[in-house]
Amino acid sequence: MIQDDAGVEMEAPASPSSRSSAVGTVNWGTATLVGVFAGLLYGGSREASASVSKDAEVMLKMGSTTDKREQYRLMRDAMEKRFIRVAKGSLVGGVRLGMFTATFFGIQNLLIENRGVHDVFNIAGAGSATAAAFGLILPGSMMWRARNVLVGSVLGAGICFPLGWIQLKLAEKANLEIANSKPSSDLTGEKGNQAVWVLL
Repeated sequence: MIQDDAGVEMEAPASPSSRSSAVGTVNWGTATLVGVFAGLLYGGSREASASVSKDAEVMLKMGSTTDKREQYRLMRDAMEKRFIRVAKGSLVGGVRLGMFTATFFGIQNLLIENRGVHDVFNIAGAGSATAAAFGLILPGSMMWRARNVLVGSVLGAGICFPLGWIQLKLAEKANLEIANSKPSSDLTGEKGNQAVWVLL
């Protein structure tokens, strides 16, 4: 609260730091790290499950030969190739999902700063812009990329709008519950302090 020249109290304008801490906002760095680790797990598990059929082929080759050295060589080659495939899939998945997450939350925070409010339109706009950007960098002709941009922008906004609405409602409900639980905890603390003073 601030006072003007006439002595009337007025609310201070919202600072950028208070805007970024609005209901339902997510830290950009934390979200990017979570996206990277989720991409690592997803890419590695997908490559590991895809290599099951190739392991079966190696087992068939091992069963067709009786030479122990040849069997050992086949097993070693199969394990090396599997490790390389899983590691490559983990890195590619982590980079892709990390870039997507960083772009999405970066655009969302930029919209919050420019508009001064955090609502479902920020989330839908960030989803639309992120999907359109990733549709643009996909390989293909210019017509194919233009189609990907249009489809991505529509799908991004259509998917993120209801998800963003649910996220904001859940965040508001959680904040209300936290605000309602604070007075009761403060009262119990004051009663505990009064009881201690009475005992003393």
